[in-house]
Amino acid sequence: MVDVILPAATWRTRPGLARLTEALDAAGGHARYVGGAVRDTLLGLDVADIDLATPLHPEAVVTRLAAAGIRTIPTGIAHGTVTAVSEGTVVEVTTLRRDVATDGRHAIVAFADDWREDAARRDFTINALYADPASGAIYDYFGGLDDLAVRRVRFIGDPHRRIAEDHLRILRFFRFHARFGATIDAAGLAACVDRANDLMALSRERVAAELLKLLVAPGAVAAVRLMHDSGIFRPVLPEIDHDGVARLAALAERERAADVAPDAIRRLAALLPRDAAEGVGARLKLSNADRKRLVQAGAGAGDEGARALAYRVGATIALDRLLLAGADAAALRGWSSPALPIGGGALVARGLTRGPEVARVLRRVEDRWIAEGFPDAARAEAIADEEVAQALRATRNA
Repeated sequence: MVDVILPAATWRTRPGLARLTEALDAAGGHARYVGGAVRDTLLGLDVADIDLATPLHPEAVVTRLAAAGIRTIPTGIAHGTVTAVSEGTVVEVTTLRRDVATDGRHAIVAFADDWREDAARRDFTINALYADPASGAIYDYFGGLDDLAVRRVRFIGDPHRRIAEDHLRILRFFRFHARFGATIDAAGLAACVDRANDLMALSRERVAAELLKLLVAPGAVAAVRLMHDSGIFRPVLPEIDHDGVARLAALAERERAADVAPDAIRRLAALLPRDAAEGVGARLKLSNADRKRLVQAGAGAGDEGARALAYRVGATIALDRLLLAGADAAALRGWSSPALPIGGGALVARGLTRGPEVARVLRRVEDRWIAEGFPDAARAEAIADEEVAQALRATRNA
């Protein structure tokens, strides 16, 4: 099918891209854009990553690009993928493939030379669209254009079989629906429900990666609600319940009202009961920083105010707490946390003896300075004078 043309887009004129496609003989039918770049361009969305498919084997790709002076990186050469860097433009070039064997987690592939066969092994019809680099002609083997027109995420072929090949496709179905979907594909949904227990066979890192991407998609709340109601989370994240979905919906509305970008860790914290955050963070093998956020996000906003909270716990965690608690975060917009303009040495110079007393007095100075709204250095000095004088009187009277 070549009756639909890829619209003009700025990514198609990136430096070095024409030289790359010429080196791979795109004009001779040896290279086509594929996947997200084609899909998103048809939807009028910005394109970040560019992928090319080719019947050329990886070794031939490397040879051709080297002859054209284009650097290559063998990022996944055993599976047919070479990263090409042409005048700063990065493109993933992958040889056409067919699945030889799958176990739900990994696939053994063989290289192929048939475009339809390559399309048949992809997950969804909207991700199996190819485009000729020169003419922009679209090649659609499984009705992806029709699905794109109605914003429907549909598995290629039998949904049960596609999920059996790669269990992660369950989560990808909901993630892509959250990003692009307007109409749910009933057959796909039924297959995901039937095979939800397959998620237990996946590494938790893969589960986490998909879930975090899903949580920031435009339709995340509706997709998560559907997943919960359908029992999708039960095998891997049974902690997510109806109350968690309600908290996520409330958080998403607060983010929108405050003009704050959706954040995956903050949204995950909303989904989970607070006493489950630490265990889930460990199970999903999140980074130490993300696990800290997940645990601390639900600790409440306190009563000192937004800026005091940000000073004490950092701006990111403060924003998490404020939004999750439904507190006003407007005071943080454009505000940077200041540094206390006085240190322990200044207290020693005022007569305190070095040791624990300095730390205690400095903490009192800091608390008053925060409570007064972070006044200037002169006021901090005055507070220090008062606190040191009080400490010295207490010592003399002891």
